[in-house]
Amino acid sequence: MSDPLTLGPMMLLAGSANRPLAAEIAENVGLPLGEVTCRRFADGEIFVRIDENVRGRDIFIMQSTVPPADTLMELLLLIDAARRASAARITAVVPYFGYSRQDRKDQPRVAIGAKLVANMLVVAGADRVLGLDFHQHQLQGFFDIPVDHLYAAPVLTRYFRQKKLLNPVVVAPDVGAAKMARGFAKRLGATIGIIDKRRPTANVAEVVHVIGEVEGRDCVVADDMIDTAGTMTEAVRALKARGAREVYCCATHALFSGPACERLAAAPLTEVVVTNTVPIPEQKRFAGLTVLSVAELLGHAIRYTHSNESVSSLFD
Repeated sequence: MSDPLTLGPMMLLAGSANRPLAAEIAENVGLPLGEVTCRRFADGEIFVRIDENVRGRDIFIMQSTVPPADTLMELLLLIDAARRASAARITAVVPYFGYSRQDRKDQPRVAIGAKLVANMLVVAGADRVLGLDFHQHQLQGFFDIPVDHLYAAPVLTRYFRQKKLLNPVVVAPDVGAAKMARGFAKRLGATIGIIDKRRPTANVAEVVHVIGEVEGRDCVVADDMIDTAGTMTEAVRALKARGAREVYCCATHALFSGPACERLAAAPLTEVVVTNTVPIPEQKRFAGLTVLSVAELLGHAIRYTHSNESVSSLFD
């Protein structure tokens, strides 16, 4: 890694995973996106080329590693291209860090995918990583380079404060989300509830008990991601069955896999609030869905990183 004092001008690059968010971030930073060529050979192999001079520059490469795995490969190739072109420093800006759920060996003979991806980013040549709401906070320790781990909570709670909820309760859809829910509750001046959930098989959730007082109150079910929405919709039904007045769902990463959109649209909830870390095509949008932008948050983090300022103020 180069001495920060020798860094050249900042430059923003982006892969193809979420170009609209990258364009918003670039507008917020006040710089254009650098020109990049990304195409496929006839057999599907990925080719990338940075079409501008990056020598001695402070490079920020923006790419959410959403499925398919091509997005991860694009990011690795862009990092490698920037390193070989003599960039002074390379920061991987990963709004959604894929494979983050594979963070431990909880079954025999399984991979720890999150650690493998972290290793690949480091080997490719990244000097820093800037991420948003990792599935588990300990993923920061999987990297042997500096990691700035941001939270979308300021963006989401700012939106809910404007709604003036009635006796709000922030509900964790499982015990693992309790810490996130506690942070949300503190920001909203709300109490906290927890769904006691069992997961018989992957992507199947079963509510056993609701911990906390929810009757006649507005509930916000907060999680880091919505995948198939089984956890969220079961939590919503459990809260409504226990007398909740209105139920909102919020999450940073809207994966919306399989039947997620149909489940959410059919659930007895008031609104689903997510961010744009993952692109949401029109066919996955439904009535009651609100998408908030994290471009300003990430733009501030990029500027602070370039100027060697603290990013901790972004947690407020």
